[in-house]
Amino acid sequence: MPPTDDPRYEARPAPHRDLCTDCGLSRSQDPRRCGRACQFIRPRYRELETRIHGRPRDPERGDEGFFGVYRRMLQAALEPPREGAQWTGITTRIGQRLLETGQVDAVLAMTGDPEDPWRPRPALVTRAEDMARCRGMRMGFAPLLTLLDTARARGLRRLAVIGIPCQVYPLRALEPELDLDVLHVIGIPCSDNTTTERFHAFLGLLTDRPGEVTYLEFMPDYHVELRFRDGAVRRIPFLQLPISRLPRDFFPLTCKTCVDYTNSLADLTVGYMAGQGEQWLIVRNERGERLLSLLGNELRTREPGSAGKRQGSVKGFLANTEKAAGGLPTRGMPDWARPIAAFLMPRIGPRGLELARARLEMKAGETILHLRQTRPRRLRHMVPDHVWRLVAPYGIEPRPGERRDE
Repeated sequence: MPPTDDPRYEARPAPHRDLCTDCGLSRSQDPRRCGRACQFIRPRYRELETRIHGRPRDPERGDEGFFGVYRRMLQAALEPPREGAQWTGITTRIGQRLLETGQVDAVLAMTGDPEDPWRPRPALVTRAEDMARCRGMRMGFAPLLTLLDTARARGLRRLAVIGIPCQVYPLRALEPELDLDVLHVIGIPCSDNTTTERFHAFLGLLTDRPGEVTYLEFMPDYHVELRFRDGAVRRIPFLQLPISRLPRDFFPLTCKTCVDYTNSLADLTVGYMAGQGEQWLIVRNERGERLLSLLGNELRTREPGSAGKRQGSVKGFLANTEKAAGGLPTRGMPDWARPIAAFLMPRIGPRGLELARARLEMKAGETILHLRQTRPRRLRHMVPDHVWRLVAPYGIEPRPGERRDE
């Protein structure tokens, strides 16, 4: 299987657009669709949630104010774990099962570049055995949605898409005009992305042998885990990461102003933040239930846990973000205190669902604070009501002209 069935996307450079993550629409046959499909222009979450899930999120219903519409949430793992998977391989196994059972003609997903396994490349997978090449994390931007043109040209009308929020939102916005017979959407949560080149520079700050790193993950126990080709494993506490040595624009403004960490328009979201060492599943609708059922007894599940209190962590993050004035959050803790805090955080800090709630509140506040600093005119259009509700307990209120209904 070639990395993509449409290598021409490299010859169609993305035009410059403010707040763009290169989802692929701007490289497609009709780049004008960006204006009505991009989540960074004028998102329509209530409208799309109603069409996709049958109703909008209800802040009074469980944790929907944080995570979006859902039927149930699970902590889960495949048994046995799949080799090469970032966690246990749930996402790619579902894609594999869809192809094995003939329910889709192709799966749109990411694989690694032949020259650099960390660099994502879009793939139109038509054989079940090729889903294994999509396992693992990539870091960078890749125009996944260009492959919608390729699928249409090849007459493939039953698709599954595995994507991050800034790919899933335009996919859903355009879904009615895609003329597909079947569309399954498996969403991966995404908090921050950067270019592949800057990711390599980050690896170089973490270890003196970055070329031997085969795995990196931000774990829910407040550590970054590195794995190396020789089998060695290194774990670094979050508080000891070299954040101060990163350039101010290491994470682009798009990531610092994204309001959809949990990929709320997917049928099934597969992440880890609330998984406490396993994966966290958010089943959002009947299609999501059917996707999960494809795994049968391969999947071990239980109710996700929750522990600790998030308010102190969120307040500290928001205070640092405001001080950073548009750059990366500052770290005000003295060096001598960091090992102590690194020891305490996995034990008394927010864990499980409480950690996921904390991350959603942090992202909501980060969005508003960065837009106020850099794109104040965009704030009214880019921030939906549910984001304002998340930050209200922390004293962040809309100023005149910042809310859509004004």
